[in-house]
Amino acid sequence: MIQQNFIKIYEESFKTHWELSALTNYKDRNTLSYKQLAEKIARIHILFRELGIEKGDKIALIGKNHMSWSIIFLATFTYGAVIVPILHEFNPESMEHIIDHSESKCIFINENIWENLDKEKIKLPVFSLPSYSLLKSEDKKAGEIITKLDELFTQSYPNGFNKENVIYAEVDNDEVICLNYTSGTTGFSKGVMLTANNYAGNITYAHTLELLFPGERDLAFLPMAHAYGCAFDFLYALSTGVHVTLLDVIPSPQNLVKAFQEIKPNIIITVPLIFEKIYKKRILPVIEKPIMKIILKIPGINNLIYNKIKKSLVTSLGGNFREVIIGGAALGKDIEAFFYKIKFPFTVGYGMTECAPLISYDHHYDFVPTSCGSVLKDIMEARIDSSDPENVPGEIQVRGENVMKGYYKNPEATKAAFTEDGWLKTGDSGIMRNNRLFIKGRIKTMILGPSGQNIYPEEIESKLNNLPYVAESLLIERDNKLVALVHPDFAAMDADNVDNNRLLQIMEENKGILNKQVANYEKISTIEIHHDEFEKTPKKSIKRFLYS
Repeated sequence: MIQQNFIKIYEESFKTHWELSALTNYKDRNTLSYKQLAEKIARIHILFRELGIEKGDKIALIGKNHMSWSIIFLATFTYGAVIVPILHEFNPESMEHIIDHSESKCIFINENIWENLDKEKIKLPVFSLPSYSLLKSEDKKAGEIITKLDELFTQSYPNGFNKENVIYAEVDNDEVICLNYTSGTTGFSKGVMLTANNYAGNITYAHTLELLFPGERDLAFLPMAHAYGCAFDFLYALSTGVHVTLLDVIPSPQNLVKAFQEIKPNIIITVPLIFEKIYKKRILPVIEKPIMKIILKIPGINNLIYNKIKKSLVTSLGGNFREVIIGGAALGKDIEAFFYKIKFPFTVGYGMTECAPLISYDHHYDFVPTSCGSVLKDIMEARIDSSDPENVPGEIQVRGENVMKGYYKNPEATKAAFTEDGWLKTGDSGIMRNNRLFIKGRIKTMILGPSGQNIYPEEIESKLNNLPYVAESLLIERDNKLVALVHPDFAAMDADNVDNNRLLQIMEENKGILNKQVANYEKISTIEIHHDEFEKTPKKSIKRFLYS
């Protein structure tokens, strides 16, 4: 158990950094100091109290990166309740299922997302982001509370809100404070139960790395409902007195470069997709020119060119960062090798939602190519399920402070996630040398999306299999795109006199129907006809490895 209480970290940080800037919305540049942030949290605590929210109750939170989202997240666990952050990319049906499955007591949601939900299914108080106005409630009391919230705040703090008023709930580190769903679809729901200790392990370890210091700047553009962005762009940054700018616009390459140059962050926390795009669009066209290939073979001159590329890249990213931390998915080996060759200050870490999320990390100056860092000292342990862990890949298994408590209301999945002697099975294959992990590939069927999202093929296949003339299907990843292999229902085709040309049209229609039912990152690029039935195991499961 981590000695430092997770909730107390924020009590101390808010008081210590009282006058410093805490959060800014990039779009409107509205800024809150740590004092103002603490006041906003206190107001939400009063709202919870008046709604009858009790310790351990669940609060659903659905929205994009914004100060209002951050306030609800912080207010929930400092009140003693359990936050349920739901990715805004989930489809409406998945969101509705998570709200129900988590047994949430109220919902905070962006209005444009709320418009797409089935409001008749939701009987809870629903508040809008960013205004906190009431969108729906079965009880008139909720509306009355909102109208008199200012009055209640004044009554609670007649002498004004001061540092001594920052007193948060007594929450032991072993208590669950977050349910982070890796999927929303009925039958596949896995609400990862993350404890205060899991977060404390991540945050206190990050403190030892001295990645950020009070008053420095961070640009949060990864979705904070995802464990990676939440832990380091948000929770770690605010525990250190950092000024976090929340990118509340589309994180396109153009918007990101503009934001980097304006904010000049002291650290950049990102996913491989960003650097793969930079490499393919800005660097590769230059170094692939015939004359450049010749020049880059000349000793001395090649270093001058590499230094120029590095300098240009650093400048485009704001020019003020110590290092770039890449995680959430695997970085292409050719791209990694190039950035390492030009001595760009980057590192690749490894983690998973079930570890909130960090398992291994190295500073950029200790980074070893093709690795994903060293297992966190005094925080985590790892082992390889292999006869020769240093040379023969096996499943990476971990245990330690960051490992989840289990899956909410899913004892079968929890049991399956752990070995008999209590190690978490990551589903990744790798080797370990000198406590440093080298991942070789996935064991599980899960596919990692371009920004680190979890994509579960079975979910998408189950939807596709219900569409016209689909007998069975298999989802694979090809060139970073999702492709559906479909074995047609030939009997139904014969009965309906559907020929091959018509089948192709129907499959294109099926693709459109399917892509409306899934999240953006789960959309398939194409459907390919697979004329032969897929080979199966004795249990009648498709032998996926034959087709990936």
